[in-house]
Amino acid sequence: MHDEESLVRRAQRHDQAALTEIYEENFDRIYRYVLLKTGDRTEAEDITQQVFINALKSIGSFRYRKEVPFTSWLYRIAHNLTVDYVRKKAKQATVLLDESLPDRADGPQSLLERKASMEELAAAIKCLTGAQQEVLSLRFAGEKAIAQVARIMGKSEGAVKALQHSAIVSLRKRLAVE
Repeated sequence: MHDEESLVRRAQRHDQAALTEIYEENFDRIYRYVLLKTGDRTEAEDITQQVFINALKSIGSFRYRKEVPFTSWLYRIAHNLTVDYVRKKAKQATVLLDESLPDRADGPQSLLERKASMEELAAAIKCLTGAQQEVLSLRFAGEKAIAQVARIMGKSEGAVKALQHSAIVSLRKRLAVE
């Protein structure tokens, strides 16, 4: 953690190398987290970029605390931007789907099967509670450990484990029925 703290302090002094390192170390995880929440690759890229723009603008006001890692602050920014995006999309009454481009080797059948699977998964995830969705996003898209998820969400590790377990059980049941 000491390395993270010194990196953040250098970034607060607008050290370009430190800012670049923060960006490179965290971009992929933040992107996957946002993608899981939005289901749209283009929007996820845009939101992830906005996360780092917002972080850059306000890094001077960040106060380092050992019990809460800097990455939690980044995830909080990502969460807030994603919530804003999802609210806007809900008002427009559009369905968020994964619009991934097919691999050239994929045939039409494979593409249809993958798209149907993604649509089923997206629909099943939307049926989970907000807390269950958040746990799955942080654990699997954000690649966070249980302890980190607990700190980010302000819950105990046991509560996070229970939420993850109940979410997975619910997804299995839903996907088995469909």
